[in-house]
Amino acid sequence: MGWSASKCFMATIEAKEENAAAIDMDLDTFKAALYNNTPTPDQTVALASTAYNVGQWAIANEVTDGTNWDVAGEPLTGITSGFSSNVYTFDAANTPQSGASCTLASVYGCLVYDTSVSSYGISYHYFGGVQSVSGGTFTIVWHGSGIYTATA
Repeated sequence: MGWSASKCFMATIEAKEENAAAIDMDLDTFKAALYNNTPTPDQTVALASTAYNVGQWAIANEVTDGTNWDVAGEPLTGITSGFSSNVYTFDAANTPQSGASCTLASVYGCLVYDTSVSSYGISYHYFGGVQSVSGGTFTIVWHGSGIYTATA
């Protein structure tokens, strides 16, 4: 079926709320890994199934050029995490490739995951269809409201 939406993983939210996984949205290191249309993202999978390089998030489904968009993804920078007017927001600066130019084909979305805690997935993001670049720049431009928000 492939990609159709962007969502947060419910198991990750539950693990954070119940202190079952020591995920620190302010201090941990996060990455965004790109994927082809093979995964069928599911926000209701078990916590272990949200992790990078597990199941549908396997390296075999990842899109990378090996040099400028690295295997295992690019790090999120400028992370912000906090509440304002009863809305929690997790955000970061737009995420560009690490090198000068890259060639990527058949990119449908990305997995945002915590590299500090068992590579658990935080959220997945559908890019609205197939994306590609040939000898150019690939940047994930996060939504103006943040990577994800939750209303309290």
